[in-house]
Amino acid sequence: MPLKWTTHADLAIRIEPAVRREEYLDHMTFRRNDRPLFTEIFGPIIGLKEEWEAQGATPAELDLSAFRYRAPARAGLGVHTGRLGGETPRVLEETAEHLLTRDELGRTMKLMKGVATLPLPLDYPVRTMDDWRRLKPLYEFSLARLPDGWDARARQDLAAGRALSAWIPGGFDEPRQLLGEEALCLAYYEQPELLHDILNTLGDTAFRVLELATRTVPADILFVHEDMAGKSGALAGPRQITEFIKPYYLRIWDLLRERGARLFDQDSDGNMNAVIPAFLDAGITCMHPMEPAAGMDIVEVRQRYGTRLAFYGGIDKHVLRRGLAAIDAELERKIPPMLATGGCVLALDHRIPNGTPLAAYRHYLRRVWEIFDAAG
Repeated sequence: MPLKWTTHADLAIRIEPAVRREEYLDHMTFRRNDRPLFTEIFGPIIGLKEEWEAQGATPAELDLSAFRYRAPARAGLGVHTGRLGGETPRVLEETAEHLLTRDELGRTMKLMKGVATLPLPLDYPVRTMDDWRRLKPLYEFSLARLPDGWDARARQDLAAGRALSAWIPGGFDEPRQLLGEEALCLAYYEQPELLHDILNTLGDTAFRVLELATRTVPADILFVHEDMAGKSGALAGPRQITEFIKPYYLRIWDLLRERGARLFDQDSDGNMNAVIPAFLDAGITCMHPMEPAAGMDIVEVRQRYGTRLAFYGGIDKHVLRRGLAAIDAELERKIPPMLATGGCVLALDHRIPNGTPLAAYRHYLRRVWEIFDAAG
C-alpha cells in the first residue's frame, strides 16, 4: 500500500513518562523494586502505521499515546561529546526508489525509500592515519561543545523529575562510522595505533566536556550506542574490547560514577552473550534491547549475572505475529522473573514489525497489565 509515514520523525511515538528519576535509578540499580517498569523503546517499523490505520487504528494508537505504559522519565544532558561540524550535507541523486546524499563526514549515503528511514554508507573516509588526522579536528575539544543555556535546560529537566543521560560516541560504533565494519575489524590487527588514536581522541574530548558539565549539573546515566552484533555474535571479541574499548569506557565512567552517576547503559542489537563479561569489566551496568531472535534471553541473562546487569527490552517482537497463545506464553515466561528481581524495563526488543495485527498488539498490552496486576 502507499506509504504516508516514511521518515524517522513520522514514526516517532508519544509515551508519557510515569516514573520519576529517583525511582527509575533505584529500580535499575536493584535498590528498589516497588512496581514494574514497562515501555515501548522504538515504536513501529516503516509501513506498520499504514497497516494499523487500515485495521481501524485511531490517531492516538498510531503514535502509541492511546496505550498504557509505565515508562521512565529521561532527558539528555545537552552537551556534545561526539563529532562536531564537518561538510555541509547535500543531495547527490534522488529517484523514486532511493536518495543518495553526501554527509558531514564526506560519505556517500543511500536511503532506500519505503524500506528504511536511516541511510547506509556506501564508502568511508578513513583508510590511513593521514585520513584520520584530516577529520580529527571534528572530534577534538572546544567550548562550543557546551552550548549556551545547556545547564539551565538540564536543571529544568532535573526539577521535572527526569534522569539526565550523558552520551558518548561508541567505542566500536564511531570507528565503524569512519572505517566501515570490515576495515575496522582488520584494523584491530593491522592498524592498532590508528584505533588507539581515534579512541584516545574521543576519550579526551568526552572527558573534558563531561568534567566541565558535571561540575554544575549531575549526570545520572552514561549512554553509549554500539550496535556491534548480529545473530552469530559480536564483531569485536573480548580481547578487542579489553584492549581498545575498556580504557575508553572506564575513563569516562570512573569520572561520572565518582560524581554520582548510577547507570552505564549500552545499546547494541544482536547476540552479545559472549562479550557481556568483557563489557561488565569495562563498566557497563545496563544493556538493551536484548533481542531474543539473536539469542538474548533475559531470564537466562538474569540467572547468569544477577544484579550485575540491568536491561530493558527482551520481549520477543516476533511473537506478536504468531497468535495470542504465543504472546501469552512469552509474557508468562519472562515477566514473573523480572517482577521478582527488578532491574528491568520490560519492552519489545526493537521496532514493532510489519505484519503485527493491531488486535495482537492490543492483546499484548492487555496481557502485560493483567500479569502485573495479578502479581500485585
